[in-house]
Amino acid sequence: MPKRFVVAASEFSELSRSDTGFELAEGLTAAAQQLHQTSSPNATLHTAVRLAVHILPGVEYAGISVIESEARRQTLAWTDEVVRSADELNAGREHHPYWNRLWTAPVARIEDSAAADGEGDLALSGLGLRSVLSLRLRADRRRLTVLTAYARAPRAFDESATRIGRLFTAHVGIALDSATLREQLTEAMRTRDLIGQATGILMERLDIDASESFASLVRTSQRENVKLRDLARRIVDASEGE
Repeated sequence: MPKRFVVAASEFSELSRSDTGFELAEGLTAAAQQLHQTSSPNATLHTAVRLAVHILPGVEYAGISVIESEARRQTLAWTDEVVRSADELNAGREHHPYWNRLWTAPVARIEDSAAADGEGDLALSGLGLRSVLSLRLRADRRRLTVLTAYARAPRAFDESATRIGRLFTAHVGIALDSATLREQLTEAMRTRDLIGQATGILMERLDIDASESFASLVRTSQRENVKLRDLARRIVDASEGE
């Protein structure tokens, strides 16, 4: 199971005693409520990038992408087409030092993509994206899920933005796990009902009992190398079309 990176509140104790800290807490609470109201993991991701622009200091654009160890990259949610363009430019560059950091650390930053000291990224600079802040959402041996924030100004993301970003992504990770679980449970219920319908159809057609009908479904599924759910859907659809 992918690890979720949760930031301990003690790391941000200095925020809790100021007005800014209270404002941040209110903002994160409102964001958490919106994230948990989403209807699917995909909706959670799109809500997260939209909220990132409003909550994280200095952010102008945000995206969430999956980076795989086999040097493949997929953009899952974005606030502007420039984010997709940035991901396309970085496709195949997952072993670039910047992205490599995210396999071992929860955060990576580019202070100025136009810098000539080896820490820049001229591809991003060409898009007008001077500052980059990436935060891990999920990670396992082969895959990273990363929220990346961009700004047109150099050095737009300081330590405060990074700390707030880690708090925010902790909320996103929890909401994403919840949405994924809800979707899996819903799909399991639908699959159970579908298989039950198919079993009943076979019982009637073949004059067999429930256990024999289910065993027949399983044997056919294995023989034809078809998922049980898909086979059941085929039987139900064919019955409804008669």
